[in-house]
Amino acid sequence: MTAELRTDATPLDPAALRADFPILDQQVFGHPLVYLDSAATSQKPQAVIEAMDAYYRQDNANVHRGIYQLSERATAAYEGARAKVAALIGAPDPRTVIWTRNATESINLVAYTWGRKNIHRGDAIILTEMEHHANLVPWQILTQEQDGDLEFIPIDDDGVLRLDVFEVLLRLRPKLVAFTHVSNTLGTINPVKEMTRMAHEAGALVLIDGAQAVPHVPVDVADIGCDFYVFSGHKALGPTGSGVLWGRRELLEAMPPFMGGGDMIREVHLRRSEWNDIPWKFEAGTPDISAQIGLGVAADYLRNLGMDRVREHERELVAYALETLAREIPGIELYGPPADIRGGVVPFNVPGVHPHDVAQVLDRFGVAIRAGHHCTMPLHERLDLAATARASFGVYTTKADIDALAAALREVQRLFA
Repeated sequence: MTAELRTDATPLDPAALRADFPILDQQVFGHPLVYLDSAATSQKPQAVIEAMDAYYRQDNANVHRGIYQLSERATAAYEGARAKVAALIGAPDPRTVIWTRNATESINLVAYTWGRKNIHRGDAIILTEMEHHANLVPWQILTQEQDGDLEFIPIDDDGVLRLDVFEVLLRLRPKLVAFTHVSNTLGTINPVKEMTRMAHEAGALVLIDGAQAVPHVPVDVADIGCDFYVFSGHKALGPTGSGVLWGRRELLEAMPPFMGGGDMIREVHLRRSEWNDIPWKFEAGTPDISAQIGLGVAADYLRNLGMDRVREHERELVAYALETLAREIPGIELYGPPADIRGGVVPFNVPGVHPHDVAQVLDRFGVAIRAGHHCTMPLHERLDLAATARASFGVYTTKADIDALAAALREVQRLFA
C-alpha cells in the first residue's frame, strides 16, 4: 500500500503499513523478523526504494550542471526533495535546507563554520547530560581549540532535564545552547520550544538535534523558534547518506563555507573565489543525488501518514511495552520517563545478563534490538550503567512485536537462570 494524506484522527494501522516495507517480510533463524532497532536506523518503504532505483535507471546525471533532459530531470527531483523536507519540518524557505550526509555532519558543519567564527576564549556552550556523542564531541573539539567552556544541563533519575538548573546556567550568557529534541537512549521528549525561548532570552543561539524527533513527533522549526535544526535521513525512513541542516537564513548567509570545490562557488579565479548562494554554498562537489531524492519521498510518506498520528501510535506502543515488560519479565530494569513524554525508545536491563548476551539470544528468536551505550557514554555514566539493551519503534511496529520481545526475554531468563 501507499500512505495517503490523512487529515482525520484515525489511528495509525502499523500492521497494514508493514506491507510497504519489504524487508520486514522475512524470517531470521526460522522466526518472523521483529525489528526493534529503528532508533539506530529505520527501515525503508517501497516508495523510497523505487524512487532511488528510478533515478539510476532513468535520470542518472549530475545536478545543476547539464543542459540536457537527464540532468534537468535529476535536478528537478533533487531540488524538489528539498522542498518536501522543508514541508515536513515546517521550514518556510526550502533554500534554508542544507543537504548533508547525516545529523553528525550537520552539527560539525555548524561547529566548524559558525563556531569558529563566533566562539572565543571564555565563551560558554550549554549542552545536556543526555546528548548523543554527535552533539557532544564537535563542541568539545571547538571549545578546546577556541578556549571556550562547556556546561551541562543535568537530568533527574527519570531522565528528565532539570530546567531549574538550566535557568541558572543561562546566567553565564552562553553563545550557544545545543540539545536533543528526543533522547536516543531514554526516549525523553524535551520541551524544545520552552528551552529555545529561555536560551534566546539569555542571548544564546539554539541548535536542536532532531535525529530521533523528525520520524516520530511533529516538528515545526518556525514554531519552535530555534536557530539550527538537524536530522539524519536514514532514521526517518530515508536512505543512509542523507541528512539535513536547517538554519535561519541570516545565519547561514553569514557563515563561511564548510568545504571548498565545485557547486559551492559563483566565480573562481587563481587567487580568490566568490561563494554561491545558500543552500549550495555548503554543498561542495557531486552530492548523493539518489539519497536526497529518496529522503524527499520519505518526507512525503511521513507527512501523508500524519505526524500527530505517528506520535500517538508510538505513545501507545511505549505505554504497552512498559506495562508488558514490567508484568512479564520478573526483575527487569526499565529506564526513562513516562510514555506521555517519551518517544518510541525503551532501554532496559535483565539482571544478571549482559545486554550483549540479551541481544544475541533475542536474535536467535528473530528479535533485533540494540545493546551497548548507544553513543551516550556520559548518560550511562550518570545512570551508573555500563550498558543497556534498547528496543526502539517505528511506524511499522506493532503490539505483536512487543509480545514477541517479551516472549524472547522469558527465554533469556530461562537460559541464564
